[in-house]
Amino acid sequence: MGTKQAKYNIKAVSQMVGIQPGTLRAWERRYQIVRPSRNEAGHRLYSDEHIKILKWLMEKVDKGFTISQAVSLLESNENAVDASSHTESSNQLEILGDDLLNALLSFEENEAQKKLDHAFSLFTPETVAIDIIGPLLVKIGDLWEENRITSAHEHFASHFLRSRMGMMLLSIPSDAMLPKALLVCGPNERHELGLLIFALYMKRKGYDVIYLGQSIAGGDIDIVIDEIEPSYMFMSCTLKKNIPITVSLAESLQKQFPELKIGLGGLAYDRLSELDKKRMEPFLVGNTKKDWEAWLTKH
Repeated sequence: MGTKQAKYNIKAVSQMVGIQPGTLRAWERRYQIVRPSRNEAGHRLYSDEHIKILKWLMEKVDKGFTISQAVSLLESNENAVDASSHTESSNQLEILGDDLLNALLSFEENEAQKKLDHAFSLFTPETVAIDIIGPLLVKIGDLWEENRITSAHEHFASHFLRSRMGMMLLSIPSDAMLPKALLVCGPNERHELGLLIFALYMKRKGYDVIYLGQSIAGGDIDIVIDEIEPSYMFMSCTLKKNIPITVSLAESLQKQFPELKIGLGGLAYDRLSELDKKRMEPFLVGNTKKDWEAWLTKH
């Protein structure tokens, strides 16, 4: 594909399109989707046409296509996805989520495995995590709070999803040359499924994710930061009562490590007043993919 008027380096393309440089290079090697030219120093240079192609592919990935499916669409000259495609995709995600929920609430582990495997055969791990498992966790939590399911149902479903999410996270290779992101639950927090979804999103974006999960002993986080020197740190809160101590820790770490970009997220922050959210705005990452994209772009 053409490289006419190549003028953007890979860092600029990464920021414009929302793809980590390492991921972009991997896509180029595997799919030959664009062929950037090289300057005298051997560095890649991309054209406006390359940017257009990469943005088109990202739109398809954001709608639930795998990158290989998106490349196939491009190669078959299907240059536009009609409005019904996204609607059909959204309906399919909802149906898959309902089927998985029914299997879990019936304690049918094998059936749940089949449903989730089918979802992975159709959509990217990121899409499955954010658009199927994420809403499913909310539904399970609501059903439990409304006494429509027992704690046994909630535990079985949560354990199943946590196990699969953990395997998904480990299956994506890390690249130590990419920006490091440290993820851990806030102080006293044990609910980590939401953080697992965010960890998968960050890893799919190309970050080198160091996932700690549930909260760790006080003072240990300073040691970890000193040792791995992350560019980002994210802490999650599900229980509202843990917000003050988590915010206090974030403020303390920000003073101690001024170059560290710290983000806070989790369902607990959705329950705050608008005034409280305003006070914490620099830290709040949000709970949707759109929020995460905006925060990362800003920082």
